[in-house]
Amino acid sequence: MLFISWGFVVFFIMVLAGLRVMPTRESRQGLLLVASAVFYGSHTPWHLLILAAPSLVDFACAVRIEETDDPAMRKRWLVFSLVSNLGLLGYFKYADFFADSIAGLFGLTTVPLGLALPLGISFFTFKTLSYTIDVYRREMPACRSMWRYAMFVSYFPELIAGPIVRASVFLPQMDRALQPSRERATVGLQLILLGVTKKLFVADRLATLVNPVFATPEAYSQFTVLSAVVAYSLQIYCDFSGYSDMAIGVSRIIGFDLPENFNMPYLARSITDFWRRWHITLSQWLRDYLYIPLGGNRKGARRTFINLFLTMLLGGLWHGAAWTFVVWGLLHGVGLAIHKLWSEHVSHGRRPFRGIVGWLTTYSFVCVAWVFFRASDFSTAIVMLEKIAGLIPGGATWVYLPFLLILPLVVAAHAAGSWVAAQEKKTNTAPETWVPAPAFASSIYDEPDRGIALRPHRAAGLYMLLPRPGFVGAFVVTVWVVGLFLFSPVHTRPFIYFQF
Repeated sequence: MLFISWGFVVFFIMVLAGLRVMPTRESRQGLLLVASAVFYGSHTPWHLLILAAPSLVDFACAVRIEETDDPAMRKRWLVFSLVSNLGLLGYFKYADFFADSIAGLFGLTTVPLGLALPLGISFFTFKTLSYTIDVYRREMPACRSMWRYAMFVSYFPELIAGPIVRASVFLPQMDRALQPSRERATVGLQLILLGVTKKLFVADRLATLVNPVFATPEAYSQFTVLSAVVAYSLQIYCDFSGYSDMAIGVSRIIGFDLPENFNMPYLARSITDFWRRWHITLSQWLRDYLYIPLGGNRKGARRTFINLFLTMLLGGLWHGAAWTFVVWGLLHGVGLAIHKLWSEHVSHGRRPFRGIVGWLTTYSFVCVAWVFFRASDFSTAIVMLEKIAGLIPGGATWVYLPFLLILPLVVAAHAAGSWVAAQEKKTNTAPETWVPAPAFASSIYDEPDRGIALRPHRAAGLYMLLPRPGFVGAFVVTVWVVGLFLFSPVHTRPFIYFQF
């Protein structure tokens, strides 16, 4: 059940109607748990067992960890949780990959298991792992309600492709009333419309250029291959951040506030800054549960570089069971290490890359890495890079008109977001003090004590789609929706991160 489908629209309306009529908070939580099971089971019903397995194991392990003060016993329960979760992930996602790799190393042949990858297994595995680790570290208490914990694991808006929400963020919000309101619907619908626009108008349109060029790059000219690489950088960003926008918007309407997952990553002026902006919840997870436990930067420069390599290499492998993903992660690890080395030992405290030079260097590096991420194999990736470098001449030149129309719009949107960020930094005030929210929705932004991340990000695109209530706001929404229908592809494509 895709977010961008009439089936989901009907499903979500039924969920909201149920939340409005349910008499108690507990009954509304039960409704959301059932709705999450229906949402996930609509793809492959028996995969609900795979979703339930880590829920039961980690719930029990966390309680046992909290109940004992014996360090050895606490560690045993943590290891049991880690092994069971990673074992499940490894079996379904990496069994064929490692078997083929080992067989190829020794010249053997294997029979693939042909396992269907459960949707979102990488995402909900990281969610459950973070919970047991946090309880082990005594950073949060164990959840004593199996139903509340099951709700955390299976919550449908972010279950399949994030953001990766931690239990310490989600569980406290379950004390809310969880009744849809006009104010929350206003904000949530803006984010949903923004996400739909990114997905349909940008990502799915650009796939028409990206897919054939990456399939046979030798058949196209240098200009076309370079255009496809740039187009893919926009496609994957708008596809993934579009899903995050919709997930956050749907949750906002329901009553939960999910963490921000993207912050205009292509404005980054260093690879370190890029990873502060791209897939933020994954970056923070890798930092807190992998990089820092490995030693972080506390054990000297050499160990720091090794930790960066290992963290990003495993981060690349998390994305997919292929060596191209490993190389993508390794490239980013090398980039992070080089930037850290330059910043600390070469530039002597000066900012080494500033302005257009820093941005162009970072964006070019990211695009080169995206070639390996998107290519089906190494030979395709090498041909793509050789084409871009002009080492393989010839090929057909394809000027894809929608790309030439979309690119300026994306640049303009980033420029607007950058201007908003600069104004906020300049005035040191919240953006809504000079970009006012609609009066009837302003209360949702003015109550920071109500929960987590109620204040929208300055560059989220809010207030640009629904500037005010009444006729003008309705007119803007109508024109926007009609434009999506007119200029979006006839057939929608699955979200890219569903494969992970």
